[in-house]
Amino acid sequence: MTWYLPFTSVEFFFFLLFGVLYGGYLYRIKRLAQQFKQKANAIWIKAIIRSIYMVLLIVALLGPSFGAMTKEIRTNGKDVFLAVDLSQSMKAQDVPPSRLEKVKLELQEFIQNSNADRVGLIGFSSEAFVLSPLTYDQSALELFVQSLSTALAPPEAAQIQPVLELVQQKFRESETSRETERSKIVVIFSDGETFGENVQAAVRSLVNQGIRVYCVGIGTYAGGKIPEGRSFKKNSRGETVLTRLEADVLKEVAQRTKGAYFEINQNISETPRLLSAVNSVKSELRQTKVVEVAANKYLYPLLAALLLIALDVLWTIQVLKI
Repeated sequence: MTWYLPFTSVEFFFFLLFGVLYGGYLYRIKRLAQQFKQKANAIWIKAIIRSIYMVLLIVALLGPSFGAMTKEIRTNGKDVFLAVDLSQSMKAQDVPPSRLEKVKLELQEFIQNSNADRVGLIGFSSEAFVLSPLTYDQSALELFVQSLSTALAPPEAAQIQPVLELVQQKFRESETSRETERSKIVVIFSDGETFGENVQAAVRSLVNQGIRVYCVGIGTYAGGKIPEGRSFKKNSRGETVLTRLEADVLKEVAQRTKGAYFEINQNISETPRLLSAVNSVKSELRQTKVVEVAANKYLYPLLAALLLIALDVLWTIQVLKI
């Protein structure tokens, strides 16, 4: 037999507390019985019942496991990397509360509703870096999303080519001989500003590797100011910098890789359409694994304890005759 939880000082404390309080109650009843010159032996029946269901409740809490049961685990063979622009322009507030904060909210919705098997997180500006590798752990991924900040990335302008090269590398590393047909998807959240580099070669490699890219433009075409200290960022001529959504490269990358382009601004959020598009991508490989796990039998001692509690409540025993 194994236990789901170990016996700790918490359980010992409850045992001790029960013993002290109930022992004090028994002592008080026996003293009263002596005053009335009675034995009050019937009290031990209730004491035994209550002690037994106290032990059974603790046993149920610890989770006794014995025997084995089979559990089927299904994976849908779909991996998704979420790439988030962390350049300084993402601090612009034309999409309140800011472009980056809005992306973080949308990412939470995406992670919770996506049917992807594994999801990873990438941050980028002039460089791209992995914040979370492909993982099944949704809760851990959401913690990484909450930590996203422009301070994590170099202050230089964003470039998309490092992202495309990094996801190719990571998808190749994640492949095994048994999982070469997994669907591979990248979702890029960016304002698209300063994507001036030539990405043709990187896009061709993505197509050859079967990686589909969905791009989400975040920002407005009217633009917004970039907060810097108590003021706003200025150029070398002392003029306030205005950052605008530039969607051309994002649209091109999405189109050439058989993905799609979506936008998020102060009026609309196309995250539901993005989710629908990603979820509709057919999984290239479905795996079904049957594993043996220890069977947690907590229900049996719990039911026994509840029956004894019911008996204790319904069965009245006269202890003293007054």
